[in-house]
Amino acid sequence: MLARVSLLKTISRYRPSVFALDQVNHSHTQVNMDKFSLPERFLGTEKSVWVEYIQLALQHKPLNLGQGFPDFHAPENVTKALAAAATSDNPLLNQYTRGFGHPRLVNILGKLYSKILNRDLNPNTEILVTAGAYEALFASIQGHTGPGDEWIVIEPFFDCYEPMIRAAGGTPRFIALKPNKTSGNLTSGDWVLDNKELEGLFNEKTKGIIVNTPHNPTGKVFTQQELQMIADLAKKWNTLVISDEVYEWLVYKPYQHIRMATLPGMYERTITIGSAGKTFSVTGWKIGWAYGPANLLYNLQVVHQNTVYTCATTLEEAIAIGFEQEIARFGQPDCYFQSLANDLLPKRDFMASFLREVGMNPTVPEGGYFMIANWSALADKVQLSEEKDPYKDYKFTKWMTKNVGIQGIPPSAFYSSEHKHLGEENVRYCFIKRDENLQEAAEILRKWKARQ
Repeated sequence: MLARVSLLKTISRYRPSVFALDQVNHSHTQVNMDKFSLPERFLGTEKSVWVEYIQLALQHKPLNLGQGFPDFHAPENVTKALAAAATSDNPLLNQYTRGFGHPRLVNILGKLYSKILNRDLNPNTEILVTAGAYEALFASIQGHTGPGDEWIVIEPFFDCYEPMIRAAGGTPRFIALKPNKTSGNLTSGDWVLDNKELEGLFNEKTKGIIVNTPHNPTGKVFTQQELQMIADLAKKWNTLVISDEVYEWLVYKPYQHIRMATLPGMYERTITIGSAGKTFSVTGWKIGWAYGPANLLYNLQVVHQNTVYTCATTLEEAIAIGFEQEIARFGQPDCYFQSLANDLLPKRDFMASFLREVGMNPTVPEGGYFMIANWSALADKVQLSEEKDPYKDYKFTKWMTKNVGIQGIPPSAFYSSEHKHLGEENVRYCFIKRDENLQEAAEILRKWKARQ
């Protein structure tokens, strides 16, 4: 035994110990892991409310009024156009199309927006088809942002705006819409900007401002006066406007959607974003577009050709056919641009009614298909302490998902870190749902209230 111990000691003089080798390997592994960590420009953007709440819905199977998509069939003429395109005798409809937009689609979009804007758009240089409005936003921000450029962002905002600006090297500057009253029946028109605060955000570093009208999540339809205030500042400081108008057709009477690009002197400095998913209730098709002056669109084209390059040909063909058919009946009751908003109006009013009935205070939207509701009057009926999240709206929506069976989205996800408290007493619900599902939601909430 003594001889064996002596031999081991001798061997140890000539080779590193197993412990030492483990230390070297661990150090080497650690260096490699650091090398492949998330780039700094994406730090802080890892968490997604959509990923988290989809998983929550899969786990607890609530009635999901959170995500913004219809649970009913898309218009038949559009889905039939897709089937026809995919099985067409023309083999090219299943191959790559023009990178900046399928010719049939950009031509019909050019015809539509030339009519609406009362100016002749060149479909080849003033329209870009993208992989959803999401990519149109990405290409707009990426193509027009350099280090130190500032973008003014109106809160609450669609949650991709901030990370897109930061990833491009820009700096977001935030200003919040706030209700101008705290009691009584609210409409989205009661959510307003402070003009002095807005004016104070513009400076020599300002590259532009992002305006979303009709607005997600409040449903606000910006008035001519409000848009003119923004336009005047944009012209004074020589800045761009990204006008996110994906809900352009979802406006409830008597309100009217005013396009930023139609204001005097604004087409030249405005990039407008549109969405086939919102227009035709086909969110899964992921086709969007941007239109604006050729010199501004050029930057987007460069980004697009070096990332996505081209979009799905058959989808673009089907959407083009859908637009051709709707333009033929434009302004008539059976035009989908009009009929969808008419169909959603009673759904909106029903949701506002049953939310009030159970004690929430909804903001009735002028456009879009989301409804913000203040739930603070129900605070003593929910056990927020059972949830670990730092923000009350996350606690509320998660508790309601698990214990009541209704899922909404926490609006603090649509605010900057310094302003998240402004959304904490609200929840966002979606009402572009089948009537039977809205009826079920009302029943679930009524029964829950009766048990209190």
